Amino acid sequence: MLNKIKTKYFFKNIFVNINEKAKLNIIKNNKSLQNLLNIKLINYKILSGKYIIKKSNELWEIYDAFDEALIFAGNYLNGKGKEYYDNGNLLSEGEYLNGKVNGNFKEYYPDGKLLSEGEYINDKRWNVKIYNKDGNITCEIKNGKGIYKEFNNKYNHDLLFESEILNGEINGKGKEYYCKDCLKYEGYYLNGKWHGKGKEYYLNGQIKFEGEYFNGGKWNVKEYDINGNVIYEIKNGRGFIKEYNQFNKLIYEGNYIYGTKNGIGKEYYLDKLKFEGEYLNDEKNGRGKQYNSKGELIFEGEYLYNYKIKGRQYIKGKLEYEGEFLYNLKYNGKGYDENGNIIYELINGNGKVKEYYAHDTIKFEGEYLNGKRHGKGKEYSLIGKLMYDCDYLNGLKNGKGKEYNQYGNLCYEGEFLNGERNGHGKEYDNEGNLIFEGNYMKGERVN
Repeated sequence: MLNKIKTKYFFKNIFVNINEKAKLNIIKNNKSLQNLLNIKLINYKILSGKYIIKKSNELWEIYDAFDEALIFAGNYLNGKGKEYYDNGNLLSEGEYLNGKVNGNFKEYYPDGKLLSEGEYINDKRWNVKIYNKDGNITCEIKNGKGIYKEFNNKYNHDLLFESEILNGEINGKGKEYYCKDCLKYEGYYLNGKWHGKGKEYYLNGQIKFEGEYFNGGKWNVKEYDINGNVIYEIKNGRGFIKEYNQFNKLIYEGNYIYGTKNGIGKEYYLDKLKFEGEYLNDEKNGRGKQYNSKGELIFEGEYLYNYKIKGRQYIKGKLEYEGEFLYNLKYNGKGYDENGNIIYELINGNGKVKEYYAHDTIKFEGEYLNGKRHGKGKEYSLIGKLMYDCDYLNGLKNGKGKEYNQYGNLCYEGEFLNGERNGHGKEYDNEGNLIFEGNYMKGERVN
């Protein structure tokens, strides 16, 4: 057993220095290595060239056609490292071992204030202090034990969560709140998930669920409507369930097996059918149909882990696209006009394409490469107004382009980088008058 563990970590470490395509070629043809690393490889290359790896309940994705493929089992960082928010502010900094936080580590709020600091072991807070935005200690964990609390640091500092910590994880009794003194859940946890006796509540304080949970799923529980009437009962993780939102509107009905949605089910939005089809472990898996807010069919076909993989897409009841999808984006297929004529074709994500919002308004029209926006393209607002006329690279605005305001007037022309104004450009007011000409960096003017 020890030799197997050593071998596993040996392979993880040597894979760090192998290029992405080589990783995929090795793993996809080597069942022994897959078993050794405890991963499940699902191959549907015949549909889209995509390989999916299921590992530790996380979804790792690899594309043998893309140069930017992900490392097959995550980035196994070793040594000191830093992570950043999208706005460029520091998210965390500290020590890593085999991709997990190990050693001294600090986390920060988006505005740069310290969130936590201390010692971590295998991604678990072990000897750590946690602060609110005022700099006050809200909880302290010693040797993996303590009482953990979370507050609404964005608005009024209300308590949102409190629980016991054991072995660096949420274990034991705990409570969750919608807001101050408005209880959402009270019961037991195991490794951060609801497990054991527990109760859920509506916003008005009326009990919603009570019973026994198992690994985050409902196991032996009853659900009540907002008036206190029993809606359904789950026994040993099985039953036909109905889920409602806080306004007592039906949002799902279907089969429930071993604590998750499994089998045929339906989703609703504002009392209208949104989706009907097959589920596996709470995810859309298998055949299904999707509808817009008007109740019109907009897609029918196959899903895998909530992603469309093959099927037909409709606009106002007429076929708009038929073929394969990758990350819900069109990949291999043909597009049609309202008269049924072919107007574009995608081969392995390459060609010209049109994207639409859920309510059928055009969202983007332009060129694709490897399933992403790449080349010339135009982007539109929810009401169909032209927003950008740009060059795209790997899905983002890169190169020269034009930007328009909500009135359809030109407000910027110049260079973009990674989706933002970057480089030389000109900015205009609503009357078309030049108000600035110069350089930009990360969307901001540079004086």
